[in-house]
Amino acid sequence: MIMPRTASISLLLLLATLPGFAKDSSDAGLHAALKAQADAWDVAIVKKDKQAIAKNMSDTFFQIGSDGGTADKAQFLQNLTSPDLVIEPYTVEDFKIRLYGNTALINGRTDMHGTYQGKPFRSHYRYTDTYVKEGNVWRVVNVQTTRIAE
Repeated sequence: MIMPRTASISLLLLLATLPGFAKDSSDAGLHAALKAQADAWDVAIVKKDKQAIAKNMSDTFFQIGSDGGTADKAQFLQNLTSPDLVIEPYTVEDFKIRLYGNTALINGRTDMHGTYQGKPFRSHYRYTDTYVKEGNVWRVVNVQTTRIAE
């Protein structure tokens, strides 16, 4: 069935007023800000900057690792800043952000290298970081990783 032109235009105008249908020009700015925040978090992790890592995390933070293990904020911070762990600088590929109101899902793929207790490791994985806007600040509340088979 072919809609008359005026009905099509009216439908498009109606849809454009619905939340999530029209792209707000602020989405591009928010995407850029969240990308910069995620990049800064990665740098803080490599540098073991505990304060910067923690500042990006919600107090209710939760992690599910590729092995099925879990960690809360305190355990995650302890693991990342352990003197046993050295993470080399890494890059993120396939980076994507999806916005759902005050929630953002950030996905990517990372091939991480470093040493643990002096022994080399490689961790190639896909991840989802869930950010939630707490007041006026975006913080990561959940991280889940999935190992990519070699």
